[in-house]
Parts: sequence; structure tokens; C-alpha cells
Amino acid sequence: MLQPIIHYGIHFGLPLFVAYFFFKSHWKMAYLIMIAGMLIDLDHLLATPIFSPGRCSINFHPLHTYYAIAVYFGFLFFKKTRILGLGLVIHILADSVDCLMM
Repeated sequence: MLQPIIHYGIHFGLPLFVAYFFFKSHWKMAYLIMIAGMLIDLDHLLATPIFSPGRCSINFHPLHTYYAIAVYFGFLFFKKTRILGLGLVIHILADSVDCLMM
């Protein structure tokens, strides 16, 4: 019962916090860009079955592999990709917490 609250709290609440407190002048756009990081969940459509409640996304789905995660962290070092990188890293954090709670 607590797991979905924590999972979606990180997915939606943490980007809002980061956007509001670190990108004050354009926090709404920063929030939308970070939320767009959830599009990496489209790789779940490649799995069979598409949804499995006991499956950890990390290193299972193509856009959740350790190589992809390294690229997302790399985005943090460049100003043009930093906000998207934050969204992607926060997404991976949410999925990692989810895996730990299983």
C-alpha cells in the first residue's frame, strides 16, 4: 500500500520540488521537461508480459539498463541536457526504490 505512494511521490513530487527550488525563473517548464523523462517507460511495451508486478525495471528494460543510466548521469554535466538528465535520474531513482521495496 505504501509502495505506490512512495513510487509516484518520487516520480511527480521530487521533480516538482527540484524544479521549484532550483529553477525558480522557469520552474513550470523545468517540471514538464523532468516529467517527460517518464517516456522511457515506453520500453516496458517491449517486455512479455508488458506488466509484471514482481519485476524490477532496473537492468531489465532497454532504457533502464546500467548503460542507459550512465548516459542519463552524463546529461547532468551539460547545461543543455541538465534538466532532462535530472528527470531521467529521478525516474531511475523512483524505479530503484520500487525494486528495493519488493
